[in-house]
Amino acid sequence: MPLRAPEFWRRDGAASRLLSPLAALYDAAVAARFARIKPACVGFPVICVGNLTAGGAGKTPIVLSLAKNLTGRGVKVHILSRGYGGRMRGPLLVDPKRHDARDVGDEPLLLANAAPCWVSASRPAGARAAIAAGAQAILMDDGLQNPSLAKDWSLLVIDGGYGLGNGRVLPAGPLREDAARGIARADAVAVMGEDEAGIAGSLAGKTVLRARLAPAEPGKFAGRAFIAFAGIGHPEKFFRSAEEAGARLLTRHPFADHHRYRESELAALMVRARAAGAALLTTEKDWVRLPLEWRVRVESFPVNVEWREPKELDRLLDGVLKRGASHG
Repeated sequence: MPLRAPEFWRRDGAASRLLSPLAALYDAAVAARFARIKPACVGFPVICVGNLTAGGAGKTPIVLSLAKNLTGRGVKVHILSRGYGGRMRGPLLVDPKRHDARDVGDEPLLLANAAPCWVSASRPAGARAAIAAGAQAILMDDGLQNPSLAKDWSLLVIDGGYGLGNGRVLPAGPLREDAARGIARADAVAVMGEDEAGIAGSLAGKTVLRARLAPAEPGKFAGRAFIAFAGIGHPEKFFRSAEEAGARLLTRHPFADHHRYRESELAALMVRARAAGAALLTTEKDWVRLPLEWRVRVESFPVNVEWREPKELDRLLDGVLKRGASHG
């Protein structure tokens, strides 16, 4: 069962220092994996969207945005995910009508609405399956710390509010690897939201794209009362976005990232909503994890990515597609 990010991950302190020997071992294992594994080349453009922290950076909305961009260009893009939280190892083409979050995880169910999405424990095997099915480009959801598949372009996503937390590697902090090494491997960085953490100062020499999450249906929620709940990396971001869209959140209920809701939890939330004359509201990623009978009783809050420099993004993608096509 996934856990909520501990508060000490936000700032350095005694707990993080105590765990620093374990963090060193974790980071050494990541580095050793890159030294040991030779990336497989599949002959088609591979774009990776990843992050450095354990959840909550805004990676999945960016994958959806890039999928829409590439599809609009006429590129047959397929999305590749490891299917975190699902039981299928793949390669498997996700079908939202047949599969649920227990099969493939929550993110692939969302991504499959934008483009064909494959889950595969082996990234090279998943990429080859996608290409055999007609893919002209592969869009990896996560994978910055996975060296098994060669990438033509890696986009690192960093939340502007949270930044890199206390800057320490798991379990002493939220980082999946040493920050400097991960940033060096990225071709560009997308900073989501305002740079409250001052992350830009550590990105010298990198192309920085600025983006924000905006409600896809802002007028739908204005003035209405809700009991809000979310099991994502940083639930407070969802709560804040809902309020900015005009929703009146009577209570907020954060859960662990990728939380699988029990019937008793949902029933308790519904009791509160009915007593307050409110509706239940959650994120799209949480909504796809709900049992089918609950999806008609809970509203989802869809978001889109707004790029501050869309022409720069287009220019970068043009270059990636040309480079990828050259070795096809």
